[in-house]
Amino acid sequence: MRSLILSLIAVAVLACGAAAQTQPTQYVAYIGPEDLYNSNGARLSAPWQVLRQDRANYHRFGIRHAGDEWDPLFHDMNNRAAMERMIQQGYISPVAAQDIMRGGATVVVRIYSGFGANDRIEVDVWR
Repeated sequence: MRSLILSLIAVAVLACGAAAQTQPTQYVAYIGPEDLYNSNGARLSAPWQVLRQDRANYHRFGIRHAGDEWDPLFHDMNNRAAMERMIQQGYISPVAAQDIMRGGATVVVRIYSGFGANDRIEVDVWR
């Protein structure tokens, strides 16, 4: 009986983890010219840097474009730093990466989980 209860608990825990992975946090943002440069004015060289700067501009500097949405995670500077790793562990197509680096793109960012070892971010672009 005890092993049956432990098995049921294990299945429930795994199911909760799987559910968390299928219900991402999501936001939409427009990548404007300000998002292509860091706070010192240097041009950024990777799409995850641009996405991080976009969230810093939104939350810290109040630079917001039409279409930018609030997100519950990236108001925190440490979470913005983790964003780069999460994008590298997630997915961004080469075409989407190019669109982000050009600016003028609208991105849909999906965040899976809560900043652990298996976390990832997936990015799609609308033009």
